[in-house]
Amino acid sequence: MRYTVHVHPRAARERVALREDGALEAWVTAPPVAGRANAALLALLATRLGLRPREVALVRGERGRQKLVELPLDAAVVRQLLEER
Repeated sequence: MRYTVHVHPRAARERVALREDGALEAWVTAPPVAGRANAALLALLATRLGLRPREVALVRGERGRQKLVELPLDAAVVRQLLEER
């Protein structure tokens, strides 16, 4: 499934949350330089959702804060995993 993610680079700590509208919001400590924030986002999602890094893909939004990522999980599973942690 594909999810919209709003990313906040250069955050004090890394975390990810599910918004009420079904989109994800992520805070990463990496700066938005040379794809480092994108790599940190994908690693964060993989870690938090218990996925292998290759199972998380950036579909659109390489240069902006709004991203589209593809995950092999449906919305109910993502919600459950994020609420557990």
